[in-house]
Amino acid sequence: MSKLFFRRPVLGWALYDWANSAFATTVMAGFFPVFYSAISKDVSTQDSQFWFNVTLAGSSLLVALFAPILGAIADQGGNRKKFLVFFAFLGALMTAALAWVHVGQWWLGLAFYAFGTVGFSGANIFYDSMLVDVAEEEEFDIVSAYGYSAGYIGGGLLFVVNVLMVTRPELFGFADAGVAVKAAFLSVAVWWLVFTIPLLLFVKEAATPDPAPAGRAIRDGLAQLRQTFGEVRKLKVLLLFLVGYWLYIDGVNTVIKTAVFFGDRVLNLPQESLITALLLTQFVAFPAALGFGWLGKRIGPRPAILIGLGVYILALVYAWLFLDSGADFYKLAVAIGLVQGGVQSLSRSLYARLIPTSKTAEFFGFFNMVGKFAAILGPMLMALTPLVIPGATERDSIMSVSILFVLGGWLLWRVNVDAGMAAANAMEAESRGPGAGGE
Repeated sequence: MSKLFFRRPVLGWALYDWANSAFATTVMAGFFPVFYSAISKDVSTQDSQFWFNVTLAGSSLLVALFAPILGAIADQGGNRKKFLVFFAFLGALMTAALAWVHVGQWWLGLAFYAFGTVGFSGANIFYDSMLVDVAEEEEFDIVSAYGYSAGYIGGGLLFVVNVLMVTRPELFGFADAGVAVKAAFLSVAVWWLVFTIPLLLFVKEAATPDPAPAGRAIRDGLAQLRQTFGEVRKLKVLLLFLVGYWLYIDGVNTVIKTAVFFGDRVLNLPQESLITALLLTQFVAFPAALGFGWLGKRIGPRPAILIGLGVYILALVYAWLFLDSGADFYKLAVAIGLVQGGVQSLSRSLYARLIPTSKTAEFFGFFNMVGKFAAILGPMLMALTPLVIPGATERDSIMSVSILFVLGGWLLWRVNVDAGMAAANAMEAESRGPGAGGE
């Protein structure tokens, strides 16, 4: 196992997750919401929240709509690594630019954050699709989990340093916490770029037959995209998995995005406690993601994902019935950390089994598109529960999210992995033509 982890292509691929997870932890989950609040003091709270939400939705929608197009173009041109570098550089540049945003320039901060999010999400399309370039089919589960675990530990390590910078700025020679936050943004950009280098050096894309020049790649990629909608419909097992994944990953994303709000609004926990919970989840998820990779290899990714979804449901029940203190919140942080990375990584590796190998970027574009749209149903259910159910409270709305895990798990339980792999292989053989590749 250790030889697999230190194989250069595998290590280089995993270190990119280590690199870009700093953006997810320090910027997205940690400091940007606080930074944005500070620079938008000259507008009302209502307007500030409105534009923040519009920015989040707009950047997510942009990536969701263009993800399959980018994937199709990359497959046609054999340029997945180049696309990854472009989006990673865009994300790192926009993150660094946040350090030069001042009070009152909230609109500029939102613009940089939006394009940083586009860079982060866009690069992940091509990063995910390169799993098949560094691992064999029987290694997908453990290598995918390795990437997620590297992301948790890498992003978490820098986040610890950034938290210390902001809470104890004098130790780092900063005038105040505001200066420290800007320095944290710069550290994320540098971290992101530096740890992208191993992927550039060690990961080689599988050769693309008859690679197309840029103009033809775009035309052919768009034409291929139209065909992909029909191809996904033909792969009935894949389609069943995607619908189930969309439901349960919406639940996962809802938990991630609303946990801190719930701790703040319902429990009135101080900011330090919420940051501690984020760190706790981050570091528990590191070994847990690897553990789930091992579990997926032993019992298969589908049963392992179902176990993770069961833990999510139990966590929601616990939050609904018993959550009333910071200690309870930390228990939930540990529980979620145990399964969060495993559910995500095994979903990615299971998906990789169900798609044709020559169309990985294109099909992973669909996978990422589904993921980008998967943060809508859960928040809507939580918002509507107190309105449509007489006597229901904000606490009761927690249980509405369990519907997504139950329905998504039920659809996943119906997925026949062997049949799905056979259908994907048949489509691959058909696309190559008679006798291609010795088939």
